[in-house]
This record gives sequence, C-alpha cells and structure tokens, in this order.
Amino acid sequence: MLKDLFMGLSQNQFLNSAAKKYGLKMGAQSVVAGTNIEEAIKSIKELNAHGISCTVDNLGEFVFQKEEATAAKEQILKVIEAIHENQVDAHISLKPTQLGLDIDYTFCLENVREIVDLANQYNMFVNIDMEDFKHLQPTFDLLDDLSVEYDNVGTVIQAYFHKALEYLEKYQDFRVRLVKGAYKEPEEIAYQDKKDIDANYIKLIEWHLLNGKFTSIATHDHRIINHVKAFVKKHNIPNDKFEFQMLYGFRKEMQLKLASEGFNFCTYVPFGNDWYGYFMRRLAERPQNVNLVAKQVFNKKTNTVLGVAAGAFLLGRLTKSQKKKRK
Repeated sequence: MLKDLFMGLSQNQFLNSAAKKYGLKMGAQSVVAGTNIEEAIKSIKELNAHGISCTVDNLGEFVFQKEEATAAKEQILKVIEAIHENQVDAHISLKPTQLGLDIDYTFCLENVREIVDLANQYNMFVNIDMEDFKHLQPTFDLLDDLSVEYDNVGTVIQAYFHKALEYLEKYQDFRVRLVKGAYKEPEEIAYQDKKDIDANYIKLIEWHLLNGKFTSIATHDHRIINHVKAFVKKHNIPNDKFEFQMLYGFRKEMQLKLASEGFNFCTYVPFGNDWYGYFMRRLAERPQNVNLVAKQVFNKKTNTVLGVAAGAFLLGRLTKSQKKKRK
C-alpha cells in the first residue's frame, strides 16, 4: 500500500508541476544534488574527494514535446562539457523518454547519439537507464543501434523481471548496472515478492561477475553487499571488474566505508528541477528507502508517511495560494 501511495504521487502531474515551480520544498535536497549544473559539479567534487566516482542524471522523463526533448539533450551536452572542463570523475546516465522515445524512435536515437558521440570524444561512459516495461525493448533497440558505432555505452537490467537473466546474457559484453527495479509492473512479467526479487538479483550479480564485462551493483542492501564481498573473494574476481553504486544522499556512511575499503564506488547524482517523480519513486521502490531518508528529509517528530503527505499537501496549498493572488 505504501509503494502504491508513492508511485501514485510520482505520477501526479499537478504535484510534479508544483514541485518544479516551488523548488525543493519537500526535503528532497538531501537526495537531489541541486537544481543546476554548478550545484551538481560541486557535489561531484565533494564525492570525488572521498574516492567516489559519480554518474550524473539530469532529471526528467516522459517528455512528449520535441522542444522539451531537444532542451534536455542540450542540457546533457552542457553537463558533459562541465564534467570535462572541471576534470571530475563522472559519467552520464540518461532516460530515453526524456530525449523523445515517446515521440519518435529515430528522433530519440539521434538525440542520444549526439550525447554518446560527445561523451566518446572525452572518453566518457554513457549509461542508458531503464524505465518501465513499455519502454524496455525500445531502450534495448537504442543500445543495439548505438553499439554499432560506439563502445562507451551500456544499460540497466532490472531484477524484478522474469526474463532478466535472458536480457543479461544477451548483453553480457556491455557494462551493465544491475538494479532490483523501481516501477510498478504486473505479476505476469515481474516478481512481486521481495524475497523473489532479491534472490533473482543475487543470481544476476553472480552470473555477470563471472561472465560479464563490468558490473555496477546498485543497491543499498548491506546483506547483498556483504554477499558480493564474500563472492568476489571466493572467486578471485578483481576489483576492476565491478563497482558498488548507491543513490546520492542514501547511506552516506556506507558509501564512504566501501570506498575506503578499496572498492570501486559510484554515486548516482541526480539534479534539476524535475525532481519530484524521481524522489517519490525512490520512496516507493523499497520500504527501506523510506527509513533511509526519514531522518534526513523529515524532522525527528514527523512520521515519514505523514511527512510526505504533508509535503504533497504543502505544494498543493502553495499553488492554490498563488492562484488566489492572481484572481
């Protein structure tokens, strides 16, 4: 029920619009690295100082106007230039729907190609993020088309899909980020029970560590992280074959600890005005995420669920207040 609540909030266009207008008023500043490139670069430099690399996401998705998609592409190109100019340790993560996948496939492909091409000139990796199931195959198609020309591109495999291992086997020669999955999918195509998802996730991690090119293990679950530590030690898998990843603002102490232990570590750094859907989905993704951000996002006396609801209510009130003033 909690997951459904947050997923519903993430897809609420009214609240998304209000969030863009009023900024980070719901406490999301602790898990979103600012609203502009300068703030994102500052956050990246701070993480780099602790031996942590970054993958940067210019927040935004489900775009249906070419003008918006083109603007998003131009912004990502600026991010790439900023990463290069500031010589920070970072690469790009992007969502195809932000770049026009729901408008026209060829249009989206050209936008992504331009991004990948510039990144390639700077020897920078580009990760094509996975979204909901409807966009799964078109995203694989993008990867297939781009990999004919470029080798600096990879993607994400979501463990909650029944066919996840099949997808992973097909793309074993790519740098792959493994995640549990963040969207609400039907039981016909995706596992619903946490135990089943976790079991499949571990299965995918082990398979790709043994057979794949490079594995990004994106989880905040310390039990899975400890399992991976034991597995790589047992099978003599070198550190340069994998990295751990976590989201910006989550489990900061563990991020620093893993980096200090000599593991490759990468933080997923989202920034921009279109933060609301991302923030709500992170809370919906797993109940543990609510606990992870509760102390950072809400004050100690505020119940987490009520805090999020109050935040949504606040945005609604702010918008209504502005409408009254205009009347």
